[in-house]
Amino acid sequence: MSLLTPDPGLLFWMLLSFGIVVFVLCKYGFPVIMRMVHKREEYIDRSLAAAKEAQARLANIQQESEQMLQHTRAEQARLLDETRHLCDDLKAQAREAAEAEAAKLRAEAQQAIRQEKEQALRELRAQVADLSVRMAERVLREELKDKEGQLHLIDRLLDDVQTN
Repeated sequence: MSLLTPDPGLLFWMLLSFGIVVFVLCKYGFPVIMRMVHKREEYIDRSLAAAKEAQARLANIQQESEQMLQHTRAEQARLLDETRHLCDDLKAQAREAAEAEAAKLRAEAQQAIRQEKEQALRELRAQVADLSVRMAERVLREELKDKEGQLHLIDRLLDDVQTN
């Protein structure tokens, strides 16, 4: 016997054993293995489809978030612009109100100054008139002490009346 040339009986039994193993594998093993491969293939296909769907949703979500971000920025800019305009309007209104109040206070102060001036002038005139009357009274007393002074005053007054 040689290693390179097997015995025909051994070859028969080897082929018979190999055939039985192939038959059992084909009958029971390969269908199970093929089902497992098909299941694995389907699982991979489903996973790929889910990944593609998730990627598409992610892209959609990113696009929506960009749109929302742009909308939010536009809304923020609009609100800031409105706030700026409102602030400017309020400043203008406050300035106008302050100017009106200042003008009113100036007018009231000028009116009060005029009234106080007129009151002071009235008081001054009254004091001047009172002083004039007192001085005239003293002068007349001095001049009218004697009879000669009285006659002289009467003549002067008559001359004034006749010339007018």
